[in-house]
Amino acid sequence: MDQIIIKEVYTQSDLKKFVEYPNFLYKNNPYYVPSLISEEMEIFDERKNPVFEFSVCKKYLAYKDEKIVGRIAVILNKNEQNLLGIKKIRFGWFDVIDDLNVTKALLDKAYEFAKENGFTRIEGPVGFTNLDKAGLLIKGYDKLATMIGLYNSPYYSTHFESLGFTKANEWVEFYIKVVDVLPEKVIRFSELLQQKYKLKALRFNTKKELVKYADEMFKLLDETYKVLPTYVPFSEKQINYYKEKYIPFINKDYVICIADENNKLVGFAITMPSYSKALQKAKGKLFPWGWYHLLKASRHNEWANFYLIGIHPDYQRKGITAIVLKEFFELFNSKGIRYLETNPELENNKSIQLLWKDYNPINHKRRRTYFKEI
Repeated sequence: MDQIIIKEVYTQSDLKKFVEYPNFLYKNNPYYVPSLISEEMEIFDERKNPVFEFSVCKKYLAYKDEKIVGRIAVILNKNEQNLLGIKKIRFGWFDVIDDLNVTKALLDKAYEFAKENGFTRIEGPVGFTNLDKAGLLIKGYDKLATMIGLYNSPYYSTHFESLGFTKANEWVEFYIKVVDVLPEKVIRFSELLQQKYKLKALRFNTKKELVKYADEMFKLLDETYKVLPTYVPFSEKQINYYKEKYIPFINKDYVICIADENNKLVGFAITMPSYSKALQKAKGKLFPWGWYHLLKASRHNEWANFYLIGIHPDYQRKGITAIVLKEFFELFNSKGIRYLETNPELENNKSIQLLWKDYNPINHKRRRTYFKEI
């Protein structure tokens, strides 16, 4: 058996190899979507990414015959431990050839890190926080990945289960054909809600107008998801970092905000034209022509991706998502969008899945995180 060598990533050169590895692993796969290399590099930059104020991360590459055959990042999120009392080691950025021994060698590093820190549970694939990519693909290998979704081959789950890992969480994703005419009950219900609660939908003429609401959006995210047992609120530095990181990619036309009579946000949702095919053409690089492919995708597209939704708890059971959906479907028809792909939703989050029930949703992807007690 060929010897497997695991090396920790220390240098920028090795970090670049770590970041680019899945691009080589899935080079000829028509469904894999490369991340932007510069964005991935910045995630691990301790000088820029505020998650390192409360996180420790070690990165490893696996080699056989002097070739890279796998990678893993092992993470300790101290906020998760100190604020929520959750004692586990996270792992993510996991990619590997179809060799169980390589998978085992990489996960052994996660076991070591867990034991060094006094933990007995490891879980993944996840990132540093709730805004990072998470969940191993277990259905939808023949579907084009999205910019925020992980892609992997079917053997990954086989490897984990062979090594004694158990399901932690599972998410479902849907795609929906955009209807030309909304159901009358949706239109009527939306209008009644706006009148009853004195609400209005906000659209933005410039990105500068949108930026003014960015802080309120993050506060709404905290309010929306604080009931989840694993949710850690954003710090001020994280909010500023994410604003700088994500807002340049957001198309202002694809953001809907709902405000009350005092102009205070009570809900928002962000969709985007699908950048999957553009990122494939860019091959992980904005230059020389990656930016052009992304710009073209933002202007001419049949697909949109649903990314984030935040609803204030006082309004969550009042149906204001009907207003959001009405606004989006009108927008999609005006933009020539024919298909909408949802973001991953926890399989037991029936309230979110009810949003799509009138639009014949098709569950085309599933993803799962695994855990192991060691």
